[in-house]
Amino acid sequence: MYGDEKLSYRISLTAAFVALIAVGGWVSLPIPPVPVTLQTFFVLLAAVVMGRYAVLPVAVYLLLGILNMPVFHNGLAGIGVLMGPTGGYLIGFIPAVLLAGLAYEQDNRIVHAAGIAAATLIIYLFGISWMAYSTGMALAQAVLLGLVPFIAGDVLKGIAVYIIGERI
Repeated sequence: MYGDEKLSYRISLTAAFVALIAVGGWVSLPIPPVPVTLQTFFVLLAAVVMGRYAVLPVAVYLLLGILNMPVFHNGLAGIGVLMGPTGGYLIGFIPAVLLAGLAYEQDNRIVHAAGIAAATLIIYLFGISWMAYSTGMALAQAVLLGLVPFIAGDVLKGIAVYIIGERI
């Protein structure tokens, strides 16, 4: 790493965003079956700052959680969290952050906004699909429980990430 400033910077950002995503899981409103957290905010912010390389902190975050480090929401850990009703949202972070990161590598504000919106939709798609499958509930019920309560908060998170991205 000596002499490779870009790699050192990327490693530092990876560590910082792993920590921020984990801390974001502790800031939560416990709405069953899926709590409202700041994890998605930090996942999207990682994409704004790191571009496509934001996949690294998200993958490390998920790996730490799978290895029983208490990084998931409210200090949960283990593969069981990914198998539970919230697992799809967590797995959805990977394609979402990649899409948003690629969007932020473009020099176009509309593409940036679309990337944030599409990333949020991908998280919902993975999350709702897995919740319906893992719990056996109907898709309509999964949408009511896993999407509707989160729309307003995720719109605000998306706007905040966009505004911060414009200033970075």
